[in-house]
Amino acid sequence: MFLRTSLISLSVSLGASVAFAEVPRVVTDMAPIQSLVAQVMGELGEPSALMPQGTSPHGYSLRPSEARALQSADVVFWTGPQIEPWLEEMIEKVAPDAVSVPLALAEGTLILETREGAHFEGHDHGEDDHDDHDDNHRDEGHDDHDDHDDHDDHDEHDDHEDDHAHDEAFDGHVWLDPMNGHAWLGVIAAELSALDPENAETYAQNATAAQAELEARVEAIAEQLTPISGLKFIVFHDAYQYFENRFGLTAEGALSLSDATSPSPARLREIQETIADYDVTCVFAEPQFNAGIVETVLDGTEANTTVIDPLGVGLEAGPGFYGALIDDMAKAFLSCQSE
Repeated sequence: MFLRTSLISLSVSLGASVAFAEVPRVVTDMAPIQSLVAQVMGELGEPSALMPQGTSPHGYSLRPSEARALQSADVVFWTGPQIEPWLEEMIEKVAPDAVSVPLALAEGTLILETREGAHFEGHDHGEDDHDDHDDNHRDEGHDDHDDHDDHDDHDEHDDHEDDHAHDEAFDGHVWLDPMNGHAWLGVIAAELSALDPENAETYAQNATAAQAELEARVEAIAEQLTPISGLKFIVFHDAYQYFENRFGLTAEGALSLSDATSPSPARLREIQETIADYDVTCVFAEPQFNAGIVETVLDGTEANTTVIDPLGVGLEAGPGFYGALIDDMAKAFLSCQSE
């Protein structure tokens, strides 16, 4: 794992330097990002989400109505090319004049390498990572409101995008570290303010208030989860290391890789061995994937199972969604411990 900040300007369209006469039309990829943008926009506007709530972003194909919504966007806030390479291509084809903001590449974002193998040997959540991440957000996360002049060097953005975004694989589930969400609130406010300077103060105030609320939530969850830091668990697909890293948890392994590809029989056997060898007490299922696979690996073991959802299938979309998503993930870990 490692900490990286992008060296790129966030805007990829020359349109970023042109202020809109009205509040920009905002499109997001999925509900967690929509929620963050909605908090920043407040009563000024309502961002839309391309994907139906709870839909896995891995390999999604836009429907015609969703492509038309994308086509009408002035700005697109999306997670990033590691988890949504299909969306990068669609924005270029369908909405070439829109400002494209891949948040995973934004300054202040914590990026973690993908984990290998069914069992995560040598996985270590060192305190240095937490300290460095927190320092990074203290230094950079709040400065975005005051700095709206970083939209000039669009050619530099294009040059760096190939070097930074596509040169190596990293775990694309970046929204599951709430401190990434904290940084992105500032990024979103800065981008919207550049497009809509008349409402810049409102965007900045809304983002600051949302950041303060998120900081309090992170502090409360950290207190709740500290007693179960030694929980031995397996996740369905390797989507949770950002949440783990933030709150001092450590998965023993995953049934599927971070791209959610179906596990091979050999991988499932290795997971069963991991459950036995490492006294795993909990295996997480997900609503987006086949629960029968979890039942298969649990056969003959004493491990418990519960559902964890990185996309918030049953939650109400809107400003409160992101906080509720993070809360529900914490509850899932606590529930698995208490089974």
